[in-house]
Amino acid sequence: MEGTILAVLPRALYRVRLATGHDVIAHIGAGPRKNFVRLIVGDRVVVALAARDKTRGRIEARIGQ
Repeated sequence: MEGTILAVLPRALYRVRLATGHDVIAHIGAGPRKNFVRLIVGDRVVVALAARDKTRGRIEARIGQ
């Protein structure tokens, strides 16, 4: 799902607002971390939601730029 980063939290976590209007807490997946992508408030990202807990997710990629 697509979303926008609302806040950078401690421990490499991010608060992301999804296109559906829900907020989730997400960490960075292996791809962006491997390529050292710096994420800031306002960036649009692709988030994979956890199967069991819909309030947690993993940031897969940054959209644009």
